Amino acid sequence: MSRFMDAESLRKLKALSNRKVEEQVTRFLELCKPAKATVITDSPEDIAYVRQLAIDLGEEASLKMRGHTIHYDGYYDQARDKENTRVLLPEGMKMTETINTIDREEGLEEVLGIMDGAMGGKECLVRFFSLGPTGSRFTICALQLTDSVYVAHSEDILYRNGYEEFRKLGDGEFFTFVHSAGELDERNTTVNVDDRRIYVDVVDGKVYSVNNQYAGNSLGLKKLALRLAIYKANHEDWLTEHMLIMGVKHPDKDRVSYFTGAYPSACGKTSTAMIPGMTIVGDDIAYLRTDEEGNCRAVNIEAGVFGIIRDVNPVDDPVIYEALTTPREMIFSNVLIHEDKPYWLGMGLDEDEYPTTGINHGGEWHKGKKDEEGNEIPLAHPNARYTIRLQELENLDPDWDDKEGHVIQGFFYGGRDSDTNVPISESLSWAHGVYMGATIESETTSATLGKAGVRSSSPMAVMDFMVVPFGLYLSNHMRFGSSLKNCPRVFSTNYFIKGEDGRYLNEKVDKKVWVIWAEGRVQGEYGAIETPIGYIPKYEDLRALFRRVFDKEYTVEEYTRQFSVRVDKYLEKQDRIEKLYGDEEGIPEEFWAVHRSIKKRLKELREKTGEPVLPPSHFQ
Repeated sequence: MSRFMDAESLRKLKALSNRKVEEQVTRFLELCKPAKATVITDSPEDIAYVRQLAIDLGEEASLKMRGHTIHYDGYYDQARDKENTRVLLPEGMKMTETINTIDREEGLEEVLGIMDGAMGGKECLVRFFSLGPTGSRFTICALQLTDSVYVAHSEDILYRNGYEEFRKLGDGEFFTFVHSAGELDERNTTVNVDDRRIYVDVVDGKVYSVNNQYAGNSLGLKKLALRLAIYKANHEDWLTEHMLIMGVKHPDKDRVSYFTGAYPSACGKTSTAMIPGMTIVGDDIAYLRTDEEGNCRAVNIEAGVFGIIRDVNPVDDPVIYEALTTPREMIFSNVLIHEDKPYWLGMGLDEDEYPTTGINHGGEWHKGKKDEEGNEIPLAHPNARYTIRLQELENLDPDWDDKEGHVIQGFFYGGRDSDTNVPISESLSWAHGVYMGATIESETTSATLGKAGVRSSSPMAVMDFMVVPFGLYLSNHMRFGSSLKNCPRVFSTNYFIKGEDGRYLNEKVDKKVWVIWAEGRVQGEYGAIETPIGYIPKYEDLRALFRRVFDKEYTVEEYTRQFSVRVDKYLEKQDRIEKLYGDEEGIPEEFWAVHRSIKKRLKELREKTGEPVLPPSHFQ
């Protein structure tokens, strides 16, 4: 160890009195062979060292506004690498077929071979973090070794410091993440992207990541830790979910009700978490456990936001836009820089206000520039990001870091659905709510994702990170809810329902009314109409809410078009669900019981009425 570390770093490591940590640090330093290794504690001086080192090594560059820096990933390293992200599968363990796996021994031999000497000539930073509030029963400790100072700096913004947590850990469990950006070019971006690997060892609680820089592949504590925690939770008695946590305030009540919510990409997750007048606890990952009173409690494991910056503008996202355009510590990635100022797609400028030259993820850029494959390079990458602390957001919940978490009274599940689901409905039971989450569907939105309007399944918005058989995952959800004395209510949302003319039937901002109605439901203040697909709002309640929230007259015609039950479309969805899950092992009987009940009632309605669409008045 002493050939990698100076006396001070050795002292810091020894001060943890943790044999497991020392063994792992020694093992991976000897494997990756950095020029030196530095142990970083929770001290302001150590954190400042990382921040400055990112500038000194050119992994980040300072911008005109105080605290702002820019980082670039390689041109072909701009998103999560699904193909090369694999779960190491031991002999005898089963996984859902859609999960990308590799034999554990084969995978370890491959990735450790690639990582042998990968940190040569570079400095390895040994980091300690807390996944969840410090001193909490929710918390999981995380050890990170990386030769990317950008990764280390990002994690300082996104997560709680954990060196002191490791001091208290004793022989307790922790996750380990080993990352190397590998060989770098003159722009400090990864060269050997063909050897990019992100291998997840759920049995050993480790992730090996090499030859990448994009945060979704390199920041171990984010989606990689999500995978490890999903495995851990599903073999214990709690839940790890790809969920926001928010406080919903009724405009006329002095209270906050807490909700979680799962949404696939481009389906309204961030915009829901950031609804004006509400509070945000977290926007991405939640741990959920029961308490002694039989409540569901949730914590945000993160302390920051790694957000898509595209389309963040002062009209649609005023809180985030204000944070991005004022002085504070923040990292931009893969945006255009012109005269030391950042520019991104959809930031609310007129066309002639955007620069026509600058530096972006492809290097020197000018309008109309094309890449080697003949594709025009946009001024900024569509998946460009910002990294910022939650405490920089003015709508942050004042108790966001409570180590006991928040009592969750409702779940939201939402997808992008043009022709089936109503804007909001409440499940008929917990089992029906799990069914709602498991049957989320989302439609593609642009040619870059394939043909627009193609419908795909996105159960619980978590399948990209699933590391256990889906039947086990659903069974644990069913069991979790049945163990609660005060079970959260579950709501399905759809902000994208369209009419026959192809136009949306509601406005973007209408979601504020839908979530306030849900808050009233969990507080027992609104009635509802029972239908086969769930409870839907009564017209008079929505009319009053639209008047109160938007000073707008909500018409019976609008209500009828939005909340009619599209019987034929739901039955078509039932057929898709049977094809999707029919051969999946272990799907719980409660799921199929809900499915059969909905299908039976919908068929009876169609036979009785002969109508493909039934208005809400039919069910009153």
